[in-house]
Amino acid sequence: MGTANATGWEASVYCPKPKILVVGCGGAGGNSVHRLHRLGVAGARTAVVNTDRAHLDMIEADKKLLIGQSVTRGMGAGGRPEVGERCADLADEELRNLVMGQDLVFLTVGLGGGTGTGVAPHVAELAAAGGAVVIGVATTPFKAERGRLRNAQIGIQRLRPNCDSLIVLDNNRLLDIAPNLPVERAFAVMDILISEVIKGVTEAINLPSLINLDFNDVRTVLSEGGTSTILYGENSIDNPEGVVDDTLSNPLLDVDTKGARAALIHISSGPSLSLRTAFRVIDGITANMRSDANVIFGVRVDPRHQDIIRVIAILTGLKAPGLDVPVEAAAWEPSDPGPHAIPINPSSFLSRGVAR
Repeated sequence: MGTANATGWEASVYCPKPKILVVGCGGAGGNSVHRLHRLGVAGARTAVVNTDRAHLDMIEADKKLLIGQSVTRGMGAGGRPEVGERCADLADEELRNLVMGQDLVFLTVGLGGGTGTGVAPHVAELAAAGGAVVIGVATTPFKAERGRLRNAQIGIQRLRPNCDSLIVLDNNRLLDIAPNLPVERAFAVMDILISEVIKGVTEAINLPSLINLDFNDVRTVLSEGGTSTILYGENSIDNPEGVVDDTLSNPLLDVDTKGARAALIHISSGPSLSLRTAFRVIDGITANMRSDANVIFGVRVDPRHQDIIRVIAILTGLKAPGLDVPVEAAAWEPSDPGPHAIPINPSSFLSRGVAR
């Protein structure tokens, strides 16, 4: 017996919507999820994992998970990734249950510190092992943070094997685009981009469109292999070239789209969007891709956008300098172990989970 739909058609087998989970690891990752949760995102649940009880108390999310109490007593990892990793190991079952059965998992994390850098690769590994498509969104430290920069690079190399797409955002670029903003508003610029990317991809899958995209379109594009990323841009409906430039030249992203092998592009705009304008945007974004690239696109007419065009694009087969920096196998940058140091091999973080 089929299942009746409100629009009149009948499905022979019940088909649930894809399960989408957004997980913030550590303080910075938790802040991004907090902002996304308050904005609301159709069809996705939010979760935050941390070793710091005080920070978790400030965060809004569908689920909050405090890990490593026996190690940190709920007071954080002290900037030490090996402590964060140890906490993740001890909470393996809880983290596995968190991502179990999910179709798409977004991970947000600020790399270089203790909890996020240590925990995010563990969560990515569990999500990938469970069959989820994993998209990581990571921020890297300011140059002045020195030792944390190297820890962040190690974290990137550990995240990559278990992420179908890994977006790396450099905090130093905030000094170029928002140097005079108050600190809280400057960091909000990064959180807004992260939120728009996650919200855009999730709603492109879950909300109906004039030309529709589905979850398996995302999986198809990401299966092309190589480095991939997600781009976001918006501009006036009268300026399609500006939309293309805004999408491909985001000052917070460091990617080269030349030679990309596949793309999934979703355009949202008001009722006045013409077919010619939509295809000028698609042609502009794909202009430097390979001639045989697999391009899948969708279009949604949304009266809320009126005279604005918004674009979300997933591209694969890219060159991304921020992801291709080799890291020698060595111990973490030394830091003050604090009162809750734990006797584990600091190089273990480098040797585990290099292969999916």
